[in-house]
Amino acid sequence: MKVFVSGCFDLLHSGHVTFLQEAAKYGNLYVGVGSDKTIEEIKGVKPIYTQEERKYILQSLRCVHKVFINLGIGKMDFIQTVLSIQPDIFYVNEDGAFEEKTQFCKKHNIKMIIHKRMPFHQLPRRSTTQIKQCINDTV
Repeated sequence: MKVFVSGCFDLLHSGHVTFLQEAAKYGNLYVGVGSDKTIEEIKGVKPIYTQEERKYILQSLRCVHKVFINLGIGKMDFIQTVLSIQPDIFYVNEDGAFEEKTQFCKKHNIKMIIHKRMPFHQLPRRSTTQIKQCINDTV
C-alpha cells in the first residue's frame, strides 16, 4: 500500500513526526515537500530550511519511504508527484482536507484519510508558525 502526504515541513517538530508516523501505519510513506518557491508564495515568507534540507531531514526518518520535492505551485503543488507515485491513500491533516484536494482524490481513485491533529502523549501541541513566533519573541 502506498501512502502519500504533502506539506512544507519547515522547522520539523514533534507534531510533524506524529503525523508522519500515523500515516506510515497505512503503508509505505511517500512525502511531497513544498518547494521554496511554493512556500514563499503561500505563506509570504521564505522557509527557514531550503527544500533540499527539508527533503534530507524527512528522508532520514525511519517511517518515511521516499521524499520528493513537489514540482507544482500553490496549494495543489503535489499533482505531478501524486500522478507519478500513484498512491492508494492521501493522508492529510484536518486543515489540509480542502475541496479541491478532495475532488482530485475522487477523480484519481485515491482514498483520503483525515488525521486529527493530536500531540504525541503528553508533548505540547506544536506548529511551525508558533515556533517561529517564540523565536521572534526571544530575539
